[in-house]
Amino acid sequence: MKKIFTFLLMLVFIVSCKKENSLNILSPNKQIELVFNETKGFLNYAIFYKDSLLIKPSKLGFEFKNTNDMASNFTIDLFETTSSNSTWEQVWGENKIIQNNYNELSVSVHERVQPFRKMKLIFRVFDDGIGFRYEIPKQKLLDSLLISNEITEFNFNKNCTAWYTPANFDSYEMLYQYDSINHIESANTPITFKTEKDVYLSIHEANLTNYAGMTLLTNEKENFSFQSNLVPWPNGVKVKAKTPMVTPWRTIQITDKAEKLIASNLILNLNEPNKIEDVSWIEPMKYIGIWWGMHLGTHTWTLGERHGATTKTTKEYIDFATKNNIQGVLAEGWNTGWENWGKKGAFDFITPYEDFDLKEITSYATSKNIEFIGHVETGGDAAYFEDNLDKVFSMYHNLGVKTVKTGYAGAIQTKGQFHHGQYMVNHYRKVVESAAKYQIMINAHEPIKPTGIRRTYPNMMTREGARGMEWNAWSSGNPPEHHTILPFTRGLAGPIDYTPGTFDILFKNATNRVKWNSLDDGSSRVNTTIAKQLGLFVILYSPLQMASDLIENYENQPAFNFIKDFATDWEKSTVLNGEIGDYITIARKDKHSDNWFLGSITDEEERELNVELSFLDNNKKYMAHIYADGQKANWKTNPQAIEIKQKEVTSKTVLTLKLAPGGGQAIKFSPI
Repeated sequence: MKKIFTFLLMLVFIVSCKKENSLNILSPNKQIELVFNETKGFLNYAIFYKDSLLIKPSKLGFEFKNTNDMASNFTIDLFETTSSNSTWEQVWGENKIIQNNYNELSVSVHERVQPFRKMKLIFRVFDDGIGFRYEIPKQKLLDSLLISNEITEFNFNKNCTAWYTPANFDSYEMLYQYDSINHIESANTPITFKTEKDVYLSIHEANLTNYAGMTLLTNEKENFSFQSNLVPWPNGVKVKAKTPMVTPWRTIQITDKAEKLIASNLILNLNEPNKIEDVSWIEPMKYIGIWWGMHLGTHTWTLGERHGATTKTTKEYIDFATKNNIQGVLAEGWNTGWENWGKKGAFDFITPYEDFDLKEITSYATSKNIEFIGHVETGGDAAYFEDNLDKVFSMYHNLGVKTVKTGYAGAIQTKGQFHHGQYMVNHYRKVVESAAKYQIMINAHEPIKPTGIRRTYPNMMTREGARGMEWNAWSSGNPPEHHTILPFTRGLAGPIDYTPGTFDILFKNATNRVKWNSLDDGSSRVNTTIAKQLGLFVILYSPLQMASDLIENYENQPAFNFIKDFATDWEKSTVLNGEIGDYITIARKDKHSDNWFLGSITDEEERELNVELSFLDNNKKYMAHIYADGQKANWKTNPQAIEIKQKEVTSKTVLTLKLAPGGGQAIKFSPI
């Protein structure tokens, strides 16, 4: 990590001509301006972009259950501005080097009336948005806090449109909706907006630590306004805290093009640096697994004739991975307890079914240089898992297992707790920290949303937190536009374990399916073309990237060569084009070779996109290995038509990508 420069400007008071107690700070490129005001004892902030008001004055403060609110009667004590421009290197990620360039305003305030309590607000203004947080220092008569409401408002100057999922305290697995914000009652974050002047914003949070997850609730007292709505404890309290206390950063990304949202590193930059000294064991990889068959209903998690995770089948997957440049194999349902689903203590997490030999499998995987990926399903019994963390992780560590997938399907069994409240936020963090002690990487399902913690704990590799591939196996599935919305919404928060790569799109080879899910009406299928399935490997970023289909559907399939060749760790990434809900094209350079990979996808509309290859090295020729939608390909009527070809290109080449309805394209560029 290299610090380029940092300098302080102490007590620079910029007084607005309009309001008496006003502090202003600009982004480094001077395009974004944040204005902080103390008006008649109330605190608020406003945001301008290119001199136009985006967020009008929005209130700040707290309401408490056990003491008087901190929402009024404030006066400014002192403030300071600082500027920083530095770079740091990711252990893994979309880009190897991250620039962290911002101007900061730190404001200390106190109450004008007894007991004169103190609070600090910190605002960081980047070229691509802002982050702000509260700090309540340790002080007399203010030790323990029970926060009943965080008074953080986001008051838009005008009506605009947004892509969102309604606020849900237990799940993010919903399709995105599109509406004007005056019609939105609540929302999970990230939520992404577009103004009438084509300015794009996304509201989220960074460094969610020992605090409740934030959702948004419409503010009925203001037009076009949202207020933070924290996920509560069973007694209604939102956050239990001790002073000194810091909140997560509230983030607002701001750009003039949709694709710039994806290029932003604002959320990562607002997290603490890596705390794991030795990171040599943390390695991105591709994996396959015994998983999709259970969702299809061709196999079961439980013991029986159709049991998926047997020793024999897992060895077959390990052999396939060895032959096809796949680094990992996951097995779900290897351990007892699935037959007791929903009962407290149903899983002990370590006892195999009688047809699965865990020691034999891990030894066999090691002999083949394949990573066996462990699996812990809690069924929502997080407390029992937490009690057994050391037992579970030490077992895996002793077996040489470096990656574990966790799951929390169903309601949290601790009465009254939600997946996204402070109790579970702390649980998810404890799992990651405990896993790090045993040199184990985590892939979390039914998780808390990502907020950039992967920078601090880079063993937090990927997580679900979105409506993923499995919904196609037992419901009406994910419509074509879903994948063109995810990168601009949920994808802004961090990696997604979406698990693309299903080739048997119409389930023609799944002849012995058994219905097990009430959402399955018999019409289930994958709503893409095969070429789009390949494009999703590039578009939906994950350092642990799964090829989700049954291995028999990859045999003798030329399209699988793209997955075999695909990398998982990147030197740099560039978003070439994109409009939310319509299309997107991304190119990524492999960190460990000179190869580039490109993915392009569309919604239900057929598209023709011209793409300049200026990201390639100027002095090299490349062979483009192209996997495109075939003639008359269509996600509805002809999803498996694919054309595979090669073409010599340079950085001066302009490629025309022809995308079928619900289709896509994937390209590997290798130097000649």
